[in-house]
Amino acid sequence: MSDFSAGILMFRRQSGVIEVLLAHPGGPFWRSKDRGAWMIIKGGPEPGETAEAAARREWQEETGRPAEGPLAPLGEIRQRGGKRVEAFALEGAFDPAGLTSNTFELEWPPRSGRTATFPEIDAVRWFPLDEAAEMILVSQRPLLDRLAELLAEARPHTPSR
Repeated sequence: MSDFSAGILMFRRQSGVIEVLLAHPGGPFWRSKDRGAWMIIKGGPEPGETAEAAARREWQEETGRPAEGPLAPLGEIRQRGGKRVEAFALEGAFDPAGLTSNTFELEWPPRSGRTATFPEIDAVRWFPLDEAAEMILVSQRPLLDRLAELLAEARPHTPSR
């Protein structure tokens, strides 16, 4: 397992509220976990692949849709287990009902000798930023703050009268 991943934090503006799309990981370990279990869509780069290219490829593999549009860098974080994640913001639209994730195989139940197939992501959902802070992995929370800062800096300044 690589100690580096690249990912995308998709966002949208709904009636003046910033919402982010978070993914719930598939598989038996995550099945009953909700608060603090959601994350950005990410994965490790292939040899010679840039972080941006890896983030776009992982998005496509894990959602079934291309990540179209300009990516804004959110920098790098370090997750609890030590993995470094370079993240990018992408303004976009995604219908959670259209999720088509790739899959992985796992011996399940443990020590049974049987292999089961699970989706890498079993759900995606839009969350307002404040709710997202409660739902996302603690180690990925700084990405939400960085997105808010990025969007605040991009907002045109209007002088007060």
